[in-house]
Amino acid sequence: MKLKQLFLGTVLSTLALGASAESVFEEPSDAIEYRQAAFSMIRVQIGDMGDMLKGKVEFDAQRFQKRANNAAALSKMPWEAFGAGTDKGDTSALPAIWSDNETFMKKATAFQQYADELAVAAQSGDKKLIAKAFGPWAKGCKDCHTSFKD
Repeated sequence: MKLKQLFLGTVLSTLALGASAESVFEEPSDAIEYRQAAFSMIRVQIGDMGDMLKGKVEFDAQRFQKRANNAAALSKMPWEAFGAGTDKGDTSALPAIWSDNETFMKKATAFQQYADELAVAAQSGDKKLIAKAFGPWAKGCKDCHTSFKD
């Protein structure tokens, strides 16, 4: 239960702090670790939801809803950790993130919107409606990787 409370507190703090939260990272390596952890948690959500939609595991509407809600919250977290100095170190982030930050942030915003739409669709429990919303979110993930990740 304490882990849930800590996670919820982190999510709420992140949303409340927005772009000014860069100061929470003492070192660029802390920001890199933070964003990698957020992306890793997103990968768990997308993998499980994708497996359900592909029939690799049984579709469970309640579990899907949980994953979609997680994805919506997590999709807002990594972006604050792309501040100055975080382009160096143990990272697969491409220089285009900083040289074309406007495009990067547009893709990040779209990714968050798609995740929110997926969470809403998942409330229906309708696998076809959910799959329709999952596609753009998964594509948004892949599009960003293509342009901004090594």
